[in-house]
Parts: sequence; C-alpha cells; structure tokens
Amino acid sequence: MASKKKKNQAEVQQELRQLTKGDPAAAEKSPVDLRQTYLRVGLGLAVAWALALGVWSWSRSVIPLATMGVLSVVVAGLGFWLVRYVKRSQKLGALLRGADTDEGRKEALKKLESDYKKDDAQAVLARAQLEMQEDPRKALATLESVDADKVRTPGLGSQLFAMRAMILLTLGETAEARKLADKLDLSKQQDAKARAMFATVASEAWARTGEAKKAVETLELFNPDDAEYTELRPQMWRARAFAYAGTNDMKGAGRALKKLADMNPHLLGMFVGTKKIHPMLEREARQLAMKMGAVPRKMVRQRM
Repeated sequence: MASKKKKNQAEVQQELRQLTKGDPAAAEKSPVDLRQTYLRVGLGLAVAWALALGVWSWSRSVIPLATMGVLSVVVAGLGFWLVRYVKRSQKLGALLRGADTDEGRKEALKKLESDYKKDDAQAVLARAQLEMQEDPRKALATLESVDADKVRTPGLGSQLFAMRAMILLTLGETAEARKLADKLDLSKQQDAKARAMFATVASEAWARTGEAKKAVETLELFNPDDAEYTELRPQMWRARAFAYAGTNDMKGAGRALKKLADMNPHLLGMFVGTKKIHPMLEREARQLAMKMGAVPRKMVRQRM
C-alpha cells in the first residue's frame, strides 16, 4: 500500500511538471521584438533629427543639435542594454527548456549556480522555477534572497512577487501571499500573458482572504480557453474555483473543477487535504476525484 501511495505521488508530480513547464518553443522566443523596436525608435530619431536640423538652419543655434546628440547617445546606451537583456533572457529560456528531466534539471541548476551571480534577479527567477518542482520552500528562499523592490528591470520585480505569492498559496499561507499580491499593479503590465498571470495569482490571494467578489470580477476579464493562455490555464481555473467558492457560487466552482479534471484528474488533489480550503470546495473536489478514479475510494473515506 505504501509503495502504491509513493507511486501515485510521483505520477502526480510528473503530471504537474508537464502542465506547468510551459510551451517549449516559447523559451527560444525573444521577450521583445527587437526589429519592431529598432524600427520605431529609428523613425522617431530620424524625425527628431530632421526637426533639430530645421531649427538649426533657421536660427543657427547649436542647442537643438547638442540636445539631439545627447539623446542619441542615451538611446544607443538603452539599445545596448536591451540587446544584452534579450540575449540573457533567451539563454535562460533555453536553459529552462532543456531542464525537462531530473538530470536536465540538476544540470541547469548547476549552471545557474556557477554562471550567474546570486543577486542576478533573472537567474534567481529561473532557479526558483526549477526548485519549486521539487522543494517549494527552497524555491521560496531563493526568491526571497533578492530584494524585489530594488530590481530595476521593468516588470522583473513584479514577477518575483508573483512567483512568491503563487508558492505561498500552494503552501496554504494565504495571508503572506495576499501581502505580495497587493503589490502587483496589473495596469502597468503591457504583455497580455503577464497581465493574465498576475491577475490570476492576485485573484486567488484575494479570494482566499475575504475578497472573492473582487477576484471573480478580475478573473472574468480573461478567458482561460483563449489559446494565448494555454500555459496558464491550470492556474486560471484553479483561481476561479477558489473565487467562485468564496462567493458561494458552487456551480461556478464545480465548472472550474471539471475543467481542471478534464486537463488532468490529479490536479484536483490541490484542493484536498490542503490548508485553508473552502469546505464545500474540498468536498466537491473529493467527490469529482473519486468519480474519475483519481483518488482511491478507501483513501477518500478515511480522509473524510
């Protein structure tokens, strides 16, 4: 019986890895369209230089030309930083892409440890993504090793907050997760996928700390079945289950649980035997899991 239980846990862990590791092809994609960025900035500079030259030819003042010279140097510096950031993101993405086995994960962690500084926020985020598959507490400690409030790269600090909140929610530490979720400013997220991810994490935290109505209103701005959110779908339906249960909409919660079960029945285990779960939601998850054969009947009876 003990060996069977261990086997089931290993299977669940493997399924969760498959559902949360994301699209392998996405790891190689640039987070910024450099070509479009260069084109827009180049056109902007060209127009600005044309205006500066026009003012100079009319007034013979060197101030417009000097101003444009300084601005061009600043833009060139930002461009250099952007290229470097994109290349680092692609390198880390490729590293994560190859970490789809135990050996690959161990190798990736070694490279992150040896090739990057401990306060490198991008590398810390990547390392935590790998660590959380085996030891959420260790991943949490890794994320906490960087002061997210002091991270200068736009959006990266929020990603650190969001991941910490997500881990804390998984561990049932909802009050701490709520503090982090409240730091996420959804209106500043230009990328649709990032905005949906932050909204999902924040909404689950709200739903589990007494603001379920706010959570439902936020979550319903995003369609989990949209192809753009494929990687986020399990998290989005999980958050909806908590939000609907928090508003006593058990039909809505049941639909969310069914969506999760259709993806993988073992995902229902997230709602069973976990701290601070709405009792009706836990009962619905147990019953659905038992019906789909994801939880042995004897085990369900014992835990009930």
